[in-house]
Amino acid sequence: MSPRHLASAAGARLLVTGASGFIGGHVVRALLGPASSSAPGPAEIRLLAHRRAVPLPDTGRAVVREVPGGLADHVALRELCDGVDTVVHLANRIEGSLEECAAVNVDGTRALLRAAAAAGVRRVLYLSTTSVYEDGCHRGEPEDGPSRQPQSPAGLTRLRAEEMVREAGGIVVRPHLVYGEGDRWVVPAAARLLQALPGWVDAGTSRMTLIAVDDLARAVAALALAPWDGDTPTVLHAGHPEPVRSRELLTAIADALTLPLPEADISLGRARLVLGAAQNPRQARLLSLLATDHWYECSRIWQLTGCDPGPGFSRGFPRHAPWYGQQRRALAAAAS
Repeated sequence: MSPRHLASAAGARLLVTGASGFIGGHVVRALLGPASSSAPGPAEIRLLAHRRAVPLPDTGRAVVREVPGGLADHVALRELCDGVDTVVHLANRIEGSLEECAAVNVDGTRALLRAAAAAGVRRVLYLSTTSVYEDGCHRGEPEDGPSRQPQSPAGLTRLRAEEMVREAGGIVVRPHLVYGEGDRWVVPAAARLLQALPGWVDAGTSRMTLIAVDDLARAVAALALAPWDGDTPTVLHAGHPEPVRSRELLTAIADALTLPLPEADISLGRARLVLGAAQNPRQARLLSLLATDHWYECSRIWQLTGCDPGPGFSRGFPRHAPWYGQQRRALAAAAS
């Protein structure tokens, strides 16, 4: 694959993997766009959806071909890539053992890239994560800032997928924490942490990069359709430019889920003891993400795509809060 393709992908054929996932469904809807939009869109979208059908708006703006299956189906991958201009690779495994994550993130990406290369596909866009960085305090870090030393199976295998995509001339997008309709990890995990701790960790002053899933989807869709040239960065952070304090995040979550808020402050060391973080790497990672600074320089993706990054967390979260409340009520009803 050529490392850069000068022509825009607007009006072309796109293949989207992971189309039925949390972020994938939003990206597909962003690619289709409203029927009234004057922005050029793809002529055809091919969807590889592993789990279920993708609910799509009827815009009439593109031919949509949905194929059930996964990245292990090499025959289907070759057929799907035939005639495609851009692959938008959103399929990832974010939890599981090293072998389970590698099967999707490494082996699946390798198979996809081989199929794309055989079909002459010139553009590949891969959705990665900031979990490819080493853990620790990150303050305003650019894309080439933190050392890439992931600790989790998902982070390790997604870093390898990144390397393969970049070697093939593709572009990598790294969001940090993504919230919104379909989120089964960020807000639920933060809510569990809120309930487990007896106080605000260091007064809730840590800051983090967040992005609403629909804002991320618009950026990914715009990047997939934008012209790429020799100056296009190979790695882009995706997040709202303004970081959010953990106290603001957890207060908004408590309001949405009707949870009590802490009344005291505790140190990070005390929080680690309460959670048993020394014996539980997942708890340690979650505490680090939400109680120490993790915020990144995110301006380049918005400059490159010309997209508005959205209203920010304080005004963006309320439009998603009802969905989280519905999910909590549904879980409570099922449990009873």
